[in-house]
Amino acid sequence: MAIYSVKSYQSTHKELWNDFVNKAKNATFLFQRDFMDYHKDRFQDASVLVFKKDELIAVFPANAQKDQIISHQGLSYGGLVLKSKVYFSDVLLAFQAILEFYHSEGIQSMTIKTLPRIYNRMPSDEIDYLLFKLEASLVRRDVTSVIGNDTSSLGRSSNRERGLKKALKNNLELRESQGFEEFWNSILIPNLKQKHKTSPTHSLDEITLLKEKFPNHIRQFNAYKNDRLVAGVTIFETEQVAHAQYISAGEDKQELGSLDFVFDKLINDIFRDKPYFDFGISNENNGQHINEGLLKWKEDFGARTVVHDHYQFSTENYKNLKSVFI
Repeated sequence: MAIYSVKSYQSTHKELWNDFVNKAKNATFLFQRDFMDYHKDRFQDASVLVFKKDELIAVFPANAQKDQIISHQGLSYGGLVLKSKVYFSDVLLAFQAILEFYHSEGIQSMTIKTLPRIYNRMPSDEIDYLLFKLEASLVRRDVTSVIGNDTSSLGRSSNRERGLKKALKNNLELRESQGFEEFWNSILIPNLKQKHKTSPTHSLDEITLLKEKFPNHIRQFNAYKNDRLVAGVTIFETEQVAHAQYISAGEDKQELGSLDFVFDKLINDIFRDKPYFDFGISNENNGQHINEGLLKWKEDFGARTVVHDHYQFSTENYKNLKSVFI
């Protein structure tokens, strides 16, 4: 066990961390430090790196909240990020070392927002078995709607076909924008404020900063009618998935078929070679309820359900991992 060592993340580790994430088998750009650190004032970073002798084999993006570790409260997902060639035994011993480390620091519990499998570059279910052995409780399960190669044959519903015909009749035009101000201020912020009394997770300044840091991963697509912005979608693009982070349209979206137009272009043209297109979750109240209309709308494009699970367990259960192998 002594050959596995855990080190708390320090700024001096940034290059090492980022290089590891770029090559890991189950990571996205959200685990890059420039993404994690854009809101570091809101979260107490508690990320760690795991070494086998002198070799980095895993990183764990996390924040601390009192006596709890969360992976990660400021990200859509978290979990144990692994080197591609790592063996199961290494994963078990690395995670055991992480839990012992946190437990010795007075941490009582851990919550992990697992990375949905569609984002993995290769099979990466080691953590799922470890969560079983750690007696983890499923505390939240969200429903995200995904189009993949195996669902593409479903096609669009008649409702979506009618919407697309309206869009073509209205001569809508799709443009990729390098900025976010028009969409944020004209459509997204007003819609969220009016319908949900909330604001985007990312402010205009934050999404602009993140675009500067990740120009190939964060992309904005806007639909126009006669140069008037009528709809927009913000895409977070990873190697395996094009994820719709923000979706919003003007009040005349039904009349114009604006969102049908945007998604037809994104799914069947711009990201047609991407293994998965993810519309995002349709849950409310910590996963307990589903917005039926929103879910149905996504399914009308041919999307089907992938779950996104959140688990919680006691760090002292690391002892359970000592008796796995026989």
